Amino acid sequence: MNKNINDIKEKGFLDIHIDRSLNLVEEINKLRKEKNAVILAHFYQEADIQDIADYIGDSLGLAQQAAKTNADIILFAGVHFMAETAKILSPGKKVILPDLNAGCSLAESCQPKDFKKFIKKHPEHIVISYVNTSVGIKALTDIVCTSTNAVQIVESLPENQKIIFAPDKNLGNYINSITGKNMLLWDGVCTVHEKFSLEKILLLKKENTKAKIIAHPECEKPLLTISDFIGSTSALLNYTQKDKSDTFIVATESGILHQMKKESPGKNFIPAPPNDSTCACNDCEYMKLNTMKKLYICLKYELPEVTVDESIRKKALLPINKMLEISRKFNL
Repeated sequence: MNKNINDIKEKGFLDIHIDRSLNLVEEINKLRKEKNAVILAHFYQEADIQDIADYIGDSLGLAQQAAKTNADIILFAGVHFMAETAKILSPGKKVILPDLNAGCSLAESCQPKDFKKFIKKHPEHIVISYVNTSVGIKALTDIVCTSTNAVQIVESLPENQKIIFAPDKNLGNYINSITGKNMLLWDGVCTVHEKFSLEKILLLKKENTKAKIIAHPECEKPLLTISDFIGSTSALLNYTQKDKSDTFIVATESGILHQMKKESPGKNFIPAPPNDSTCACNDCEYMKLNTMKKLYICLKYELPEVTVDESIRKKALLPINKMLEISRKFNL
C-alpha cells in the first residue's frame, strides 16, 4: 500500500482497487465522523457527490464555508483552485482533493508570469481577478470576485477608477454592460460556457415556447442577449425556485440541474446543448473527474493534499478577504 500512497502523492490519483461490495456512502460517512472532516461540493459535481456533501454551493458559498468551518479536514469535491482557496482561508486545516488533475480552463488561461507583465503595462489600474485563478494570480490581485458578487465589487470602487479584470472576458464584458465601466479585460474563457450552441438553443426555445432561457455570465454575449435571466450558479438555482415558469433551458454546466430538480420537482429543466452534435448537455470534464470512489480513497488516506506556500498564501489572502468583506456588506 505504500507504493499506492506514493503514487497518489506523485500523480494526484491512482485507481486503487476496492471491494465492489463496499457501501461507499456508509464508509465515507464513517470516515467523515472519525476524522472530523467536512465535505464541500460544487454544484457541478455528479449527483451522488452532491447528495453526500455537508455543503453544496457555488464559488462564493464554498469560500465562505471554508473560512468558517471547524473541521480538521476539508475534502473539496470541486476543482483545484477551489481547494487552493480553501487552504488560503484555512491554513491550519488539511485540505484534500479527490483528483489533482481536476483543473480549470479559466485558471490555466492566465499564468502568473504573463499576468504580472500585463499588470506592469497598466500601473494605474486596480486588479480584480475572478476566483477561478491560481494562488499565484490571486497574489497579484487587489480584489477577488465571483460571478455572484462581481457587479457589486466593481460598483464599490470610485467611478473613475481604472480596472483590470481577469481572466474571463465574457464575464468582464457582461459586468461592463451592467456597470457602464470600461474594464481592461484579460483574454480568457471557460471552455464549458464558451461552447454552447446558440442555434440549438433557439431551436429548443421554438419547441418549448413557454420555456425561459437562463444563463451564466461566463457565456458569450449572443447567448446572454437572448436570455431571460443571467446570474451565478446559485442565482440561477434561486431564480428557478421563485419564478412561476415551469420549464427552463439552462445554459451552464449540467450538474446544477440535480439541485434544480430537487428544489422544484414539478418543473422541467432542459440542459442547453453545446456545439458538439454528440452531446445533449454540457459537462465540465474537470469537475466530473471526481467520483464517489475517489472521495472514499481521498478521505481514507487523506490524499492528495493541497498545499500552498505560506508567503504566497498571505498575499493571496488579502484580496479574498476583501471580497468576503464586500460580500458581507451587500449580504451576498
